Amino acid sequence: MDLLSSYLYARPSLIEGVARMVDFGNTLQAYNTSLSPEQADYLALLSDWVVVGNDLKKAMAEFKEVESQINDTLIAQARKALAEAQS
Repeated sequence: MDLLSSYLYARPSLIEGVARMVDFGNTLQAYNTSLSPEQADYLALLSDWVVVGNDLKKAMAEFKEVESQINDTLIAQARKALAEAQS
């Protein structure tokens, strides 16, 4: 899970995780806080768009790699067909 996609939730440590097993009063429940609801919305929306942007960059890089491989294959096939046609 991306760090930005879980912005509003505090990430507990191993010790906190063990302590939650015996926390029957749910006193260890913690969330990240903001100065105002508007700030929380802004930061959450900003982190969502950063994650979307990162996903798009990754998808475009993967597409470019696959497109390059396909182009290389097509060029090799065209050269082979041209060489066979000339002989």
